[in-house]
Amino acid sequence: MDLDALTSARGQEWARLDELAAARRLGGAEVDELVTRYRAASADLAEMKTSAGRSVHADHVSLILSRARLKLTGRPDNVLRQLPRFFLLQLPAALYRLRWTTLVIAVLFAIVAFLAGSWVARDPAALAALGSEAMLEQYATEEFQQYYSENPAAVFAGTVWTNNAWIAAQCIMFGVTGFWPIMVLMQNAVGIGTAGGVLFAFDRGDVFFLYIAPHGLLELTSIFVAGAAGLHIFWAWVAPGPRTRTDSLARAGRSLATVVVGLILALALSGVVEGFVTPQPWPWTLKIGLGALALGVFLFYMLVIGRRATRAGETGDLTEYEAGTPRLVAG
Repeated sequence: MDLDALTSARGQEWARLDELAAARRLGGAEVDELVTRYRAASADLAEMKTSAGRSVHADHVSLILSRARLKLTGRPDNVLRQLPRFFLLQLPAALYRLRWTTLVIAVLFAIVAFLAGSWVARDPAALAALGSEAMLEQYATEEFQQYYSENPAAVFAGTVWTNNAWIAAQCIMFGVTGFWPIMVLMQNAVGIGTAGGVLFAFDRGDVFFLYIAPHGLLELTSIFVAGAAGLHIFWAWVAPGPRTRTDSLARAGRSLATVVVGLILALALSGVVEGFVTPQPWPWTLKIGLGALALGVFLFYMLVIGRRATRAGETGDLTEYEAGTPRLVAG
């Protein structure tokens, strides 16, 4: 085969294919032309490689075809374009889906913490099982408060942030097991209830609430949301509906894994409050007010922005291009 002759004969057709591939927008007729010229150029490339092997001419046509193929199959959005959609649509929609489960978890968490705290505060045997009276009194009168100021604020904020973010991530990642989120929530409820019970036993209940409230409002809400996301993933596996279990689990995992990002940011904010606000000698109304403001920002994002995103048809899942072609199901 005379490659120079073929290039001379087909050069304008290849150039037109490259022009169509570089266009920002194509009409219906232009798309049809792009497909037709892509097929013709593919046949030319196959003939060139069969007859002459690799050559400069073949590489040129191969490069044009790769551009045309990218035009036909699509390309991912620029990251800077994806960020607004993620934070204004995907993430708030995913959070909004969890609102009622989060509320149920919060109520049950409060009940378990209250029961654990009441038992420890009222039962001398339960209190004694936690340690000696002198040790518990020292914890209630000194160590509980010192915990929030014994380390530099930045170090303390970073430590509690990473710890809480890891707990939230575990609830979601291992949510498919069903028991893991429940176990994490129970441990935290019993732990908080026990600490409160010890302080109430030594008439320091006010100190407990004053030191927990500033950062705990947002911190605990974030853990509740993480538990709700994990349980939703578990339920998608248990009750897949018209989808297969694999498809249902994949859909729930994709749409709810985004919650981890939101909770990392929310827990970073609660870590800042815990490290820089809770131990400060400021009026308690100011400290609790700042904590309530942080929670208010999160709830506004979850409920108001999330509701708007949901009404716009967003589910929190990836786009079809990102997730792959979906499988059609009945119903």
